[in-house]
Amino acid sequence: MTNAAFEAARADGVIDTFLSMPAPRIEKAKVYDYIRDQAMDSETQDMEMPAEYMFKEVPHYEELTDPVAEVLTLMDQYGIRMMIPGIAENEHAQRACRDYPDRFRGMVNVNPNTGMASVRELEQSVANGAIAAHVWGTGLVTRVPINDKKLYPIYAKCVELDVPIITYAGVPGPRIPMAAQDVALLDEVCWYFPELKIVVRHGGEPWTKLMVKLLLKWPNLYYSTSAFAPKHYPADIIDFANTRGADKIIYAGYFSAGLGLDRIFSELPNVPFRDHVWPKFLHENAARVFNIDAAPE
Repeated sequence: MTNAAFEAARADGVIDTFLSMPAPRIEKAKVYDYIRDQAMDSETQDMEMPAEYMFKEVPHYEELTDPVAEVLTLMDQYGIRMMIPGIAENEHAQRACRDYPDRFRGMVNVNPNTGMASVRELEQSVANGAIAAHVWGTGLVTRVPINDKKLYPIYAKCVELDVPIITYAGVPGPRIPMAAQDVALLDEVCWYFPELKIVVRHGGEPWTKLMVKLLLKWPNLYYSTSAFAPKHYPADIIDFANTRGADKIIYAGYFSAGLGLDRIFSELPNVPFRDHVWPKFLHENAARVFNIDAAPE
């Protein structure tokens, strides 16, 4: 399908707000050991990626000489100007951000269970170039719900540093409890921190109608499309983007955790966004929320 509005927006350079650096199978599997340790079912123990039962054609690498070079090649192929990887304990992501700051800007993972240490780490990481904080409270031991008061010092520091925080809402893919990322928990945080920019990952399902209500209610709340192949974007989110929410929806792929860029970009032109939504979705909203200069090189 030819989609002129999509192609025009892509020509200005896509900003992808989700990047998991690719790695050979064995290394990639080890990254998720912390989830396997929490899962109680036997099938999870044998999965390379603990939610791969939900995805077709998860990217796999038997060998990989240079992950940064691999990602740069794919970015050039698909018109991606910039990607945002997690930099905690990932030397390739750190190298990418250091050597190619016009193509990669990092986010720092924070663990509120460590108290002030997490606040200091966030501050230092932003001073060194990170543009966002990231927390997946559902995957932590102990779990930390979205509105847990252990997160409040981190939220306050994000406001002070003028960086967004990326969090998760909806039923998680891995087979661990979901209560920590109930969509309704966002309401309290948005109320108490009206200056905090919150970017929600991984769909908010099955509460997408509530997600839309909260996106409409709170100016500081944003939605990214991570972990969804484009043909499965929730209809509630598409309708919201096409009506009152064009400024609130941010593109996020899921490479290389669960989706390949070839599948994503073959399906994207078929998403029924209105023409005016595409540039906002593919780069303008991310540039504004993450304080990125989105002008093409």
